[in-house]
Amino acid sequence: MEPIFRKSRYAVPARYWAWEAAGLRWLAEAPGGAAVVEVVDVGGDHLDLARLTTVSPSAAAAYAAGQGLARTHQAGATAFGAPPRGWSGDGYLGPLSEPLPLALGTHGRWGEFYADERLRPVVALGRERGVFDASDAAAVDVLADRLHVGDFDTDDPPARLHGDLWSGNLMWTPNGAVLIDPAAHGGHRETDLAMLQLFGVPHWADLLAGYQSVWPLSEGWKDRVALHQIHPLLVHAVLFGGGYAGQALAAVRRYR
Repeated sequence: MEPIFRKSRYAVPARYWAWEAAGLRWLAEAPGGAAVVEVVDVGGDHLDLARLTTVSPSAAAAYAAGQGLARTHQAGATAFGAPPRGWSGDGYLGPLSEPLPLALGTHGRWGEFYADERLRPVVALGRERGVFDASDAAAVDVLADRLHVGDFDTDDPPARLHGDLWSGNLMWTPNGAVLIDPAAHGGHRETDLAMLQLFGVPHWADLLAGYQSVWPLSEGWKDRVALHQIHPLLVHAVLFGGGYAGQALAAVRRYR
């Protein structure tokens, strides 16, 4: 029997483990896509996964990880904000100690989705918690209005996103990189890549080169990196405080 890694915490929302399992299975369905940790069993109070052995990352593994991620994104989604196959309702994003609600939906354009399901809800939550003031919310609203009318939209179709792809959710194993702990949904492919850049990932240049070898990024993608990083920065500000609010608002002002 394979070694099992059990995730169990009774304080999480009732459907939390089913949400994570649905995302892992959906990502794993992508033809030729990134490797995804295997779901062994899921229950109301636990999620059992195949236990992974980790190694130091290499440039070759990062290049292959980029290729796999591009194919996962190419597998697509039915809309921006679409949930994993078989899931209904909203999802969750954040640490097990405090998973936040993750609004989903069926938007035809990314900017509309990002404004209405990402930026505005998390700023409203931050206002409730005293993290953001009225002027902060107003600044985000100006950007959200620009997003809503399509000022930053590209021709990219809805991609099959990991949704929380910081470097800690990319495990390096003897067989290559493996995705864990997703908040999977349909979104803009630049979002996953921007999240990797936000907190740093080993061999980023090689990973990016592998990605571009499969699916080259749209013109001007470098100018949009900070735009895609605003939501995770806002989430971190709500959860952890510190300097995240300032970082998020600096990025907001850049695009407002």
